[in-house]
Amino acid sequence: MFRGSGSPKQPSKSTTPVSEGGKPSEQPPPGKPSEPVRRDLDAIKTRIHRKLLDRLDLSQVVDHDNAESREEIKALVAALCDEEDVLLDQADRKRIVTEVLDQTFGLGPLEEILADPNVSDILVNGPKQIYIEKGGRLTLSTVVFKDNAHVLHVLDKIVSAVGRRVDEVNPMVDARLADGSRVNAIIPPLALDGPSISIRRFGKDPVTWENYITWESCPPELVDLLEACVVGRLNVLIIGGTGSGKTTLLNNCSSFIPATERIVTIEDAAELRLRQPHIVRLETRPANIEGKGRISIRELLINSLRMRPDRIVVGECRGGETLDMLQAMNTGHDGSLTTVHANSARDAVQRIETMVMMAGFDLPVRAIRSQFASAVNLIVHASRLTGGPRKILSVTEVMGMEGDVVTMQQILGFEQQGIGPDGKAFGRFTMEGVRPSFVERVKAHGGSIGDISFDRRVLQTGPAAMEQWKRKKGS
Repeated sequence: MFRGSGSPKQPSKSTTPVSEGGKPSEQPPPGKPSEPVRRDLDAIKTRIHRKLLDRLDLSQVVDHDNAESREEIKALVAALCDEEDVLLDQADRKRIVTEVLDQTFGLGPLEEILADPNVSDILVNGPKQIYIEKGGRLTLSTVVFKDNAHVLHVLDKIVSAVGRRVDEVNPMVDARLADGSRVNAIIPPLALDGPSISIRRFGKDPVTWENYITWESCPPELVDLLEACVVGRLNVLIIGGTGSGKTTLLNNCSSFIPATERIVTIEDAAELRLRQPHIVRLETRPANIEGKGRISIRELLINSLRMRPDRIVVGECRGGETLDMLQAMNTGHDGSLTTVHANSARDAVQRIETMVMMAGFDLPVRAIRSQFASAVNLIVHASRLTGGPRKILSVTEVMGMEGDVVTMQQILGFEQQGIGPDGKAFGRFTMEGVRPSFVERVKAHGGSIGDISFDRRVLQTGPAAMEQWKRKKGS
């Protein structure tokens, strides 16, 4: 693959390398350099990268997203390749130019993965093991980092871009990429096998309700019901496990908030992408190097109550801020939304109880349940099933209290019926045959239940159902 400056050696008659036993030796896969050659390419790439930084005008670095500037820098890298004392074939030359540009201006080896819009999760377990999720399935990527220092260099680029840091004093960090993708990282000494990075991606084009229906994640009736409930100012709690799609569902439910209302969003790492004109986005801040200056979700939530919000949208409640969220929902900020980690509507009540106790107040359990029952009107359960499909498993109305028990009724649900030949769970959506008690309240606040029938029946979803729903919406 490399040639010196002298005359090339003539190949022998046998072009297939042979081992001592007379059998052909194993060759690297086509298009993949062998390990020694890979090391040579890495050395060349390192030299070129160093020369590029020495010669580059800082103004070009600032404006590297400009297509013209990027082409100029690309030409400079190509010229630096020509200065190397080896002849590179076209494939190696292209690889070096791409990798040097990615290392200088992007996220190094991750750029190749990030260029694939079908990748939803990137999981880095040290420098040599990167898993990606596509279509609900995890596979081991062929992309690798050079070593732990290389991973840490890329990680530092990610966290510094959002004003955060990661080091031995602060070995865990949450951040986000420029496209809104969520990043969590943990480094040694807590991560024993090298730096670990988890990236939850959000597509360039946000998931729409049409996607939900087409992908059979929910039926059209569920979308119409949620729209009526959000417009009708019901307080909505979205629940589910890790990777179930809670944030995406929260984003879509929030899209129903009328454009005339003032919305305050509060998140650990800003991920929501609402399109209404009157939005105030708040984000927590970690402590500085001296351990000072931390601003929590709870502090932002308390402050938001003084900002005259029509709606408060909290990315996730996971601690003492849950009490403040319930109080906000109960004191004139109806129509608010948030998410909680829970595996069922009943489990959500217990989770809320635990998190309210984290606020530091010695409240009796019955008082917490009563607060919950009067604050939350609707619980929407999202889940990721076997094989990867994400479904909205249930929509449950919180009715109130009977004694010490929070009473609920499920309006709509999903029943899993099995696992298909593709390894993915399948089932059916059903209307449970109960009429919600909030129908009149929703109508009073401008929501339209329309022609939704709550009679018990199986609900259709998929591309055909989506087309029918769009025609109905257009009429």
